[in-house]
Amino acid sequence: MCIEIGAGDFDSSTAKYVIRAKIEIDGVVDKPDVIGAVFGQTEGLLGEDLDLRELQRTGRIGRIQIAIKSKGGSSRGEIVIPVSLNKTATAILAAALETVDRVGPCSAKVTLQKLEDIRGAKRRRVVSRAISILKGWEDEIAPGTEEITSAVSKGRKRTVAKYGPDRLPAGPDFSKADEIIIVEGRADVINLLKSGITNTVAVEGTNIPKSISSLTKEKDKKVVAFLDGDRGGDLILRELMQVADIDFIARAPEGKEVENLTHREITKALQAQIPAGEALSIVSKKPSREPEKAKSVSKERKKPAKTASKPERRVRRPRREPKPTKPQASVDSEYLGKLDDLKESFKAVIYDENKNVVEECGVAELAKKLETMEKVSTILFDGVVTQRIVDTAGAKGTELVIAAAKSDIENKPKQMTILTYDDL
Repeated sequence: MCIEIGAGDFDSSTAKYVIRAKIEIDGVVDKPDVIGAVFGQTEGLLGEDLDLRELQRTGRIGRIQIAIKSKGGSSRGEIVIPVSLNKTATAILAAALETVDRVGPCSAKVTLQKLEDIRGAKRRRVVSRAISILKGWEDEIAPGTEEITSAVSKGRKRTVAKYGPDRLPAGPDFSKADEIIIVEGRADVINLLKSGITNTVAVEGTNIPKSISSLTKEKDKKVVAFLDGDRGGDLILRELMQVADIDFIARAPEGKEVENLTHREITKALQAQIPAGEALSIVSKKPSREPEKAKSVSKERKKPAKTASKPERRVRRPRREPKPTKPQASVDSEYLGKLDDLKESFKAVIYDENKNVVEECGVAELAKKLETMEKVSTILFDGVVTQRIVDTAGAKGTELVIAAAKSDIENKPKQMTILTYDDL
């Protein structure tokens, strides 16, 4: 038996690899306990870009499958994760999975069994099928070129279906699919069909039909809008967000249309889909940014004297370089000594304003521990500083955070200094 935990069905057309690992637990646990341990103990370990929840939300990993059996007071099972990341990120994610050492109150051990290349398996099936086709070539594919071309043309014409009272162009599997892809026109539907994507429907313009609006509001449907990378795509995105419930947005490369994309460009664009709200925010900022750029360019042209700005930048850079050395001098020797013990331990230590240790915990538990505390002066931990950690620590008045690494931090409290091992 196995339980599937995740968002959206696993789509083997976009997944590239499968992580398979075995888990051994010294105690009797349930599947939700294993899921909680996997998500909880990897949170904050690799930064937001490789956080399991973020990867699952953006569709870069599929449903996590857990199979677990208990016998004689211990439990054993398998963890399976389909991944659409590159090889490096997949290897890092597999290594992070092996750091899970507890499930509930029980000690546990996760061991990677293998990384499967889905595309490699598909290639082997293609070879096997090609050999079978060649063996029956004379009997099964004997017709002439004109007959074959005619049959293929007729087959293509039959694949484009019609949907709703507006008779919108759609893929043949559109009405049965749990995930639907909304595109702009009929040509987009046809191009996606060439790549084997059959769950599409075209809105045929910026005036979104009511049938599409109603369809997107069905709770069991995941809705992805795949739009052109031009001004027209921006307009349709804004219209869709007003009248329909869209989950994710995929865009063609800038200046390109979906109907002209290659199979590789289509796959890459769908893998890079982002939440609809985030996509709308990006589009909304475009009009305000472009005039600013134009103004700055015009000012530079009117004032040729600013061409000497390059030497000024060279003067400014040395002023920025000493920044890491300033906090280094202010780091107490007690903290530096503690860091030697923390390295490669995946643990965190929290200090009060008198440099007393008030809490020690695992990196995965740091955010929750901080939420329960009133005042925190310094945090040392062997993990990655994320925006969530910064926001939580900032609310507690934290002045110093030292960690193994840090992700992109957009907002940082003025009183807070963030250092990594490389800064010391």
